[in-house]
Amino acid sequence: MRSSAFPYLPKDFIETVEGLIFAVISYHEHLGKVGCFLRYVKTDQGWQKVDTLQANRLLQRHHPQYLYRSRQFDADFHAVNPEKIIHHYQPEVILQQRLLHPPVDALDQKLRNLLDIFRAREVEINKLGLTGSMLINQHRSDSDIDLAVYGRDTFQRTRLAVQDAVNAGLIDKLSEQLMWDNFERRACDLSFEEFSWHEARKFNKAAIEGSKFDIGMVSLSTELETDHRHYRKQGTRSLKARVLDDSQSFDFPARYRIDNALTPEVVCFTHTYVGQAVVGEVIEVRGAVECAASGTCRIVVGSTREATGEYIKVRKSS
Repeated sequence: MRSSAFPYLPKDFIETVEGLIFAVISYHEHLGKVGCFLRYVKTDQGWQKVDTLQANRLLQRHHPQYLYRSRQFDADFHAVNPEKIIHHYQPEVILQQRLLHPPVDALDQKLRNLLDIFRAREVEINKLGLTGSMLINQHRSDSDIDLAVYGRDTFQRTRLAVQDAVNAGLIDKLSEQLMWDNFERRACDLSFEEFSWHEARKFNKAAIEGSKFDIGMVSLSTELETDHRHYRKQGTRSLKARVLDDSQSFDFPARYRIDNALTPEVVCFTHTYVGQAVVGEVIEVRGAVECAASGTCRIVVGSTREATGEYIKVRKSS
């Protein structure tokens, strides 16, 4: 699953010599570096989580070597030279190690209960990983359980297992409070009603014993699209179009093929809009138009981490 030459995948965390933990966001290297985004900073009080603004300010002031401008994607993110990495947190390894020992707290027990539900529905647990705050033991009693799922087939099987378990009453759909918490954390450009309608039908999130959990797909190397074109932003655009292909809608980045000749593809780099629409639905999209030298254009949603002013939503009246 992992390349020995470049063993870093999205959902991994990497820790540097300066006491910084970055979340990996890219499948391939960027001039020999790991594409990532700063998530935690070590302080005298322990690890402190930082948002995008805090992360960028801290790096600008103290560690500008980790700021990175991608010519290929015409985007800013962070990148770390592997020589600076002192710990590579791999979700699938950490999960298997955790399962060798008794649960350490209530959230850990809920994780095991959830995995038992998945096993009963023939999900291959060795193709799952533990990410988010639990990956680095920074979770609290009210933290989410974040799972990485490796491979498109395993992800869809896991998503069906979530749906089946919800229907069987073994786990719950997100309560209104949990949905609100999720909505506020995402800070997206949808109303709460729009957000919750889309989320409720994805079955990539639910709750077990009051705790929210999330499954996120990590593509296998055979599932990745090879695209070495360099894109340049051409402003923002809004459009309505019908979805022609949703087979990669839960990938990272998520992709939707649409019936628009100028921009036949919507690419989404924010988890908010994965699985947002299915084939045949008409969507309204607002994002950054990017064009390659060949003239191929696409719309990118999530050109910044918060995706302010960008969205994908189904036009239910269409």
